[in-house]
Amino acid sequence: MNLLTFMLAVISVTLNALAQIALRKTMQTIGTFPQSVSDYFYFGYQLILNAWFITGMCLYAISIALWMAVLGKTEVSLAYPLLSIGYIITAFIGYFFLHENVNLLRIIGLVTICIGIIIISRSA
Repeated sequence: MNLLTFMLAVISVTLNALAQIALRKTMQTIGTFPQSVSDYFYFGYQLILNAWFITGMCLYAISIALWMAVLGKTEVSLAYPLLSIGYIITAFIGYFFLHENVNLLRIIGLVTICIGIIIISRSA
């Protein structure tokens, strides 16, 4: 995988992770998922007007377009593991922006993921 393709993959994964954060903020601002069928219309209305939701969907769309470019240039078995970088990004942002709990066990898991990405990248 050349540097440009790698950078496109990292940007795509980062945008995807940011979309996850935006959707989490969406649910924090809207509240709980509807419990009855009649509440789905109001929930949908709230989504359409929610800036976090719109931002998240736009980030997803751009991320998918970039990911298609990546898949057009490299093997899926080499590119797909790079999606794991998103775990690291979301944990970091979740901790600092959303004040989520990132304990030692999660950090060990993230380090394990990083080691796996390095091993896979060396196999090309």
